[in-house]
Amino acid sequence: MQRKDVNPWEWSKAFGFSQGVELTGVERMLVCAGQTATAEDGSPPKTDDMGEQVRVALDNLVTVLADAGMSMSDVVRLNIYTTDVDELLAAYGSAAELIAPNMPAMTLLGVTRLAFPELKVEIEAIAAR
Repeated sequence: MQRKDVNPWEWSKAFGFSQGVELTGVERMLVCAGQTATAEDGSPPKTDDMGEQVRVALDNLVTVLADAGMSMSDVVRLNIYTTDVDELLAAYGSAAELIAPNMPAMTLLGVTRLAFPELKVEIEAIAAR
C-alpha cells in the first residue's frame, strides 16, 4: 500500500492530523467501532479524568488493531467524539505520543452524551495496509 498525506495547509500538521490521506494498493482495511474507557468486561470507566479516559480509549483501540495484526501506524482516519471539547483539548497532549508520527485524517466532534453517562470520549478509527 502507498500512503500520501494530503495537507494543502501546513497548520494541521501542528495539531497532528492530515486534511486527507490518499491510499493506493490497499490490501486490507479495518473499520473499528468507537473505543471508550470501558473496561475489558464492558463496565463503565472508574475515573472521570479526561486524560485517563483518552489513554484507556486509545489503549483499547491499540488492542483492537493488534488483534487484527495492525498498529496505530496503520490508522488513516480517526473520529473523536467528546462531551467536553475544551477539556479534551487540554488533555490531548497526554495521548498525542500514541498517534505520532502518524497523522491520520481526523474529526473532533462535541456531543451531548455517549453510551454511558460516565464516558467523556469515544474514538473510532479506520486502518489500512
